[in-house]
Amino acid sequence: MESRSSINEKVAAIQPSLTLSITSRAKEMAATGRSVCSFAAGEPDFDTPAHIRDAAARALARGETRYTPEAGVVALRQAICAKLKRDNDLTYEPEQVVVSSGAKHSLSIIFSVLCREGDEVIIPGPYWLSYPEMVRVAGGKPAFIPCGEAEGFKLSPACLEAAITPRSKALVLNSPSNPTGMVYSGDELQALVEVAVKHGLYVVADEIYEKMVYDGIRHVSPASFSKAAYDLTVTVNGFSKAYAMTGWRLGYIAAPRVLAKAAAALQSHISSAPNTFAQHGAIAALEGGEDTVKTMVAAFQDRRNYLYGRLSRIKGLRCVKPMGAFYMFPNVSAFKVDSVTFCQRLLETEAVAMIPGKPFGADDNVRISYACSKDNIREGMDRFERFVSRL
Repeated sequence: MESRSSINEKVAAIQPSLTLSITSRAKEMAATGRSVCSFAAGEPDFDTPAHIRDAAARALARGETRYTPEAGVVALRQAICAKLKRDNDLTYEPEQVVVSSGAKHSLSIIFSVLCREGDEVIIPGPYWLSYPEMVRVAGGKPAFIPCGEAEGFKLSPACLEAAITPRSKALVLNSPSNPTGMVYSGDELQALVEVAVKHGLYVVADEIYEKMVYDGIRHVSPASFSKAAYDLTVTVNGFSKAYAMTGWRLGYIAAPRVLAKAAAALQSHISSAPNTFAQHGAIAALEGGEDTVKTMVAAFQDRRNYLYGRLSRIKGLRCVKPMGAFYMFPNVSAFKVDSVTFCQRLLETEAVAMIPGKPFGADDNVRISYACSKDNIREGMDRFERFVSRL
């Protein structure tokens, strides 16, 4: 007989994060004194800007340490509404915004709100590795659509149309993308959203990397195309990437009122409101101008250009040039080894940490984060070239 103490089967089926395991092993090696070049973390290497830190410190000094409304401080939700209007041409009221403990938390909440048992959530691949696990725990079923390098890792309207079934409930769109750095143009996004609207699919638009776009590319929000698109779109964003606030754990959704109300109610029972004084720092982030963001993005673009140049010269390696985020996703299949083995050997022999493509749905690829110093990139690429030359 099965024990009453058995773990929930949905939780038991969760796959441990290879990102965290590689990162942990790299930290263990560094702790022993070994020089490790890490390209693993999806975390800006910049400090949170001073005006944001100062705002949180002032909030603490004022005694802003008690619970806030479950959806977040009203002033922050108002600032998010102003940001969405200014940057994304989207009109929301504070009642349509729910602030959570990180965009990852926001995503897990909205999948729980949307998914009934067995509902399919369409996820174009390569995909961020946490989407499928979140969907499964919420009772949904991930429906993957592989998008190859020849297509620039982009989903086409025809492929989306072919994948829709009577159980399809939502489509995930992540642009700029983790892990590929792909960015959809406005026309490409609109074509996809029109298919979703035609079939009544919700669109979960993960826009956490929206500020990280290069070469004059403009980020476009799926909810901005029409009222029908707006009514079916949940916009997910946060503060970790654009404002170097990863440890602050603040994200948010902006959604139709019925979804936002349900998300706030669910959050009230799961976690209550997010960190109070951090929310006051987030207000300063949204109202403090974009100078620090632009400085950081310019540095990322410079690193991207250098890293892409180095990778492009390696015989046998293919790499699509990313247009956003801070990742590259080169194809290493020519070296005749799977991505997990490739990354494990690279870490142990050359002390270079990269993330296998397998958990992102692409075992021929590895993810390289260039959210690290130029010196780290130079040294890491020297070691990487030495490693592949022996394969």
